[in-house]
Amino acid sequence: MPKNKPEKKPQKHDMKAAPAPAKKSAAKAVSNEGSGKTKPAAVAKAKAPASVAPAEKASEKAPRKKEKIIEEAKAVHASVAVKATVKRPILTASEQRHEDNKSESGTKTEKPTATPVSAVAPVVEPIAKMVEASGSPVDEAALAAQHLQDKVVVIKPPIIVKDLAAKLGLKPYQIIHHLMEMNIFTSANQSLEEEAARKLCAKFGFTFEIEKREKGAGQVHAPVKIVEPPKPEPVAASELQPRPPVITFMGHVDHGKTSLLDAIRKARVAAGEAGGITQHIGAYTVKRGNHTITFLDTPGHEAFTAMRARGANITDIVIIVVAADDGIMPTTIEAINHARAAKVQIMVAINKIDLPGANLNRVKGQLQEQGLVPEEYGGDTIICEVSATKGIGIEKLLEMMLLQAEILELKANPRGLSRGTVIEAQFEQGRGPTSTILVQQGTLHIGDAILAGPYYGRVKALINDLGQPVKEAGPSIPVKVLGLNGAPSPGEEYNVLKNEREARELAEDRSDKIRLGKLEAPPKITLETLFEAIADEKRKVLKLIVKGDVQGSVEAIVTALKKIESKKIDLEIVLSSAGAISESDILLAKASQAVVIGFNTRTDNSAANAAKREGVQIKLFSIIYELIDQVKEAMVGLLDPELRETALGTAVVKQVFQLSKYPVAGCTVQSGRIVRNARARVMRKRQPIYDGAIVALKRFQDDASEVRAGLECGIRLGDFNDYLADDLIECYQLEKFTQAL
Repeated sequence: MPKNKPEKKPQKHDMKAAPAPAKKSAAKAVSNEGSGKTKPAAVAKAKAPASVAPAEKASEKAPRKKEKIIEEAKAVHASVAVKATVKRPILTASEQRHEDNKSESGTKTEKPTATPVSAVAPVVEPIAKMVEASGSPVDEAALAAQHLQDKVVVIKPPIIVKDLAAKLGLKPYQIIHHLMEMNIFTSANQSLEEEAARKLCAKFGFTFEIEKREKGAGQVHAPVKIVEPPKPEPVAASELQPRPPVITFMGHVDHGKTSLLDAIRKARVAAGEAGGITQHIGAYTVKRGNHTITFLDTPGHEAFTAMRARGANITDIVIIVVAADDGIMPTTIEAINHARAAKVQIMVAINKIDLPGANLNRVKGQLQEQGLVPEEYGGDTIICEVSATKGIGIEKLLEMMLLQAEILELKANPRGLSRGTVIEAQFEQGRGPTSTILVQQGTLHIGDAILAGPYYGRVKALINDLGQPVKEAGPSIPVKVLGLNGAPSPGEEYNVLKNEREARELAEDRSDKIRLGKLEAPPKITLETLFEAIADEKRKVLKLIVKGDVQGSVEAIVTALKKIESKKIDLEIVLSSAGAISESDILLAKASQAVVIGFNTRTDNSAANAAKREGVQIKLFSIIYELIDQVKEAMVGLLDPELRETALGTAVVKQVFQLSKYPVAGCTVQSGRIVRNARARVMRKRQPIYDGAIVALKRFQDDASEVRAGLECGIRLGDFNDYLADDLIECYQLEKFTQAL
């Protein structure tokens, strides 16, 4: 056998070089401890080089190592519980500068959450058994420490069921099953209460903790507050420029509205002027010399009212079309009432004057009965006699339109961000959603970010009424817009915003409000809540729509209502006619904020649904006296209650007592009584110097509800402290009295 070679003694330079790595490792350990990165000894041993000791020595030390591993695993959890209390180590100058730079840059580290010691005990025992049963103690110790770390579930609120299931390593349906056993019924996308999540985690052997974040930590940008576009501000008169008038034809369906529009179109084309008519666009323009007229092609007064009910009062002049041989029909009267409710200028076109049965005098007399007095009779209503089929009077009608528009002095600001109204919207094949809009303010350009109701987009193309692409559109010009991501409702207001991101945020916010049903509901006008609905001093008027079974009953009711005299409130009959209550009546009531009253009549199913949808009240009566009484009560309810002052008593100040907080007036009651919580007025040399409430009233040391004449008392009034002897205090109370008509 070879002889054992003598071991070499370590050289001097080896002895000196040895401490250096030790110092580095010690410094590294200290820095790791200070930064909260404590590593278990078992993991450190696992990373150390393999020992050169013989196998038999390792087997002798195995039981002792197993005990060490269990103790080290316990030490891991004990260190987690006391990490927050570890003192900061002494740092070198360079390390100190590094820490200062981190603190100045705003970097914030979250403090580790301490694990309760009670949560460690039930976890250590199974791990100890696992370690004792294993044959490789070093690797199992590292696994045991890691397993202890995994038994803590940290999640930040809100606690979603599927997120909690992922943390626990389970399927969402398993979590839902256990929650049902706890009488908690939820779905995978709903949130849980913190206490329920804690109980559920404890059921699976986990410790639940909420991730806490310091104030402001992790917040890169402040949340952006979504603000609706502001209302248009008044523009200086120097910036306003004349704009074309917007005109709508209304009237009975058989009186020639469509024929009159066609006659205007043919006259324009025959004169060789630019512009044509496209039936589906809903609006078109006519050029007459240097002037432009915009016509709205509405299906009838119902569509007109539906647009106005959404707040879209875009028409300047309404032309009532009446047939000369037929006269005024019920639909014509409704159209007149709709135009009056919209508060727009009314003109009349008497059509079909070429027919043998035409009777112009009869028609003008009927118009006079409706309050439309012709100019030749001394009134202010412009009446044009036309024939759409013969082309008679068309030029005069256009001339009168321009004259009326000149009298109205219609102007708008063509500069700035555009704003207007959606006339109609539809989905077209190959184009997607398209919207016909009428520009009312500013100029709309291609590329503008547009918002209309819950839809937004960037204007990709503008098409005029001829179907030709244009680059821009000014006030009172109708165009078709391509680029919105949906079809808004007619009557919706559109706005041009600074950028598409702002338009998208507003559109999404409106969509969410619509989806959640949180949009502001339209005001509901009822006889019981008229005082609350019409709180403005300028709007002391009660509007009614009267419907009856026969015309005689309707006239009797209207006559009785008009006999109700009042200088404080007005009664306005928006519409009165015989027949059932229809959906058109509901739309008119919604637009004019009126109450529908029916006398011995019925309500159509469509009208009942519309009334429920629009928030319009329908009151049905069978006794005329009951109807009149309720209308009177509603008119009285619109009036503000009258306040009257009732004198209670007087007291004179004898002496002023200066207390620590405030002075108190020692008084003698001269007449009547002084009542606590009433109002009082301080008179000095017959001049009032203070008026306020009595906040304290004492008789000797006790509080008193009232003190009568001849007795002494202490009085303190509101925030008044300047009492003088011989001041007179007048006590009174205000009473509300219902006003009379």
